[in-house]
Amino acid sequence: MKKEKSVKIGKTLKDIRKSNGYTQEEMAEKIECSTRYISDIEQDRSKPSYEVLIRICNSFNIGMNEIFSEYLKITGNREENLSLVGFNKLSEKNKETIIHLIEYFNK
Repeated sequence: MKKEKSVKIGKTLKDIRKSNGYTQEEMAEKIECSTRYISDIEQDRSKPSYEVLIRICNSFNIGMNEIFSEYLKITGNREENLSLVGFNKLSEKNKETIIHLIEYFNK
């Protein structure tokens, strides 16, 4: 049986944090942990607890599958999901502009 590779989610969590426009300090405050802990997680020096993962998911309105997508055998595009998170934070006017651009380029 093929051995699974070590699970490293630091870069994914960093991408999620940045796509939501948070600094490490802001994320730490939001999920009630230290900035050092966030830094260690993002550099894969530490693994987050289940409680911290749940707080991250609830804070950024994402599912665990978005964090572990690289390791799960499910369909879906991680970059697409992160883009949608950023899209949902835009003003209605900017959302409309982007939708019109997408419609234009898809013609």
